[in-house]
Amino acid sequence: MIFSVNEVFYSIQGESRFAGYPCVMVRFSGCNLSCSYCDTAYARDEAEEWDFNRLMESIDQFQCPLVELTGGEPLLQTNIQFLTEQLILKGYRVLIETNGSCDINTISPKVIFIMDVKCPGSGHTNVFCEKNLSYIKTDDELKFVLSGRSDYDWAKNFISHYGLWGKVNILFSPVWNKLNIRDLATWMLSDRLYSARLQLQLHKLIWGPDKRGV
Repeated sequence: MIFSVNEVFYSIQGESRFAGYPCVMVRFSGCNLSCSYCDTAYARDEAEEWDFNRLMESIDQFQCPLVELTGGEPLLQTNIQFLTEQLILKGYRVLIETNGSCDINTISPKVIFIMDVKCPGSGHTNVFCEKNLSYIKTDDELKFVLSGRSDYDWAKNFISHYGLWGKVNILFSPVWNKLNIRDLATWMLSDRLYSARLQLQLHKLIWGPDKRGV
């Protein structure tokens, strides 16, 4: 059983409502998208084949209960369902960060999804797998990465159109060094978005935007 792995490391979780917690990060290689603001483009091509035992040993060594599977796009891994089930059986709390284009229905409901909804600034607004909205749970998260005001307005309209306010965790994340954090905070306060969370990339604030393996 083979996985295409870019890197495995132990760090402070930088995004989602789990930001700030120690976490084992498993970054898989390969992605079906090429977003304009991608900050892990290296994961599309840099890969090493790992078998299941090596991957589990690499995760277990850190003795950390929180594991995030990310990429690239982790749901492109053929054996991702088996991996998540084994991690859950071993008592891990499992997060999957996904770009929103892949069907999540085959993955255990015990997994917490951090799912992107691609705004116009990403260049991929047409890729979202709409049926995933039928599968997401109240403890899952929908993340909107925002390049500017037009993305912000688009995201609000998307959430309202599908009736998502209060039904799932909503994250608004500004593109690093493109959308001013204060501007986004001001818009959210002005619009009284009490059901959305402004998310910063904590790992970049700690170690800098170009540091890998954190």
